[in-house]
Amino acid sequence: MTSKFDEIEQQVMTEMRRIYSKKVIDNAMNPRNVGHIKNADGCARVTGSCGDTIEISIKVKKGKLSDAKFWTDGCGTSIACGSVATELIKDENITDALRIDSESILNALGGLPESDMHCAVLASDTLRAAIKDYFAGISTKRK
Repeated sequence: MTSKFDEIEQQVMTEMRRIYSKKVIDNAMNPRNVGHIKNADGCARVTGSCGDTIEISIKVKKGKLSDAKFWTDGCGTSIACGSVATELIKDENITDALRIDSESILNALGGLPESDMHCAVLASDTLRAAIKDYFAGISTKRK
């Protein structure tokens, strides 16, 4: 016997599938790399125009991103974008990771509605800021 809650949940999921790709739904409901890296090599926290905040921390070994974690107080789309952004950069050369932009995130997710595209921008801006923080730490150590 189906409860009222089950019916509502099915309606919500049907609507989500109509609007979002399977990849968006999967990353929003089962995000990868959630959390913070203790003693991160680079970290950034950016608040977007919508009020959502994403934080990304990275670990670098031998010029490659060995680990990346994200945290957000935002919506499901921000969660999906943070999840995919950290997946895209893992095992990448640090300078190559700078090329990951909002378009890369959108492509990896199979697109987003226009009203949610700012979440991909927020994730890519945060990613770049974390990498810049890493480079700033290196230049400070050299002095």
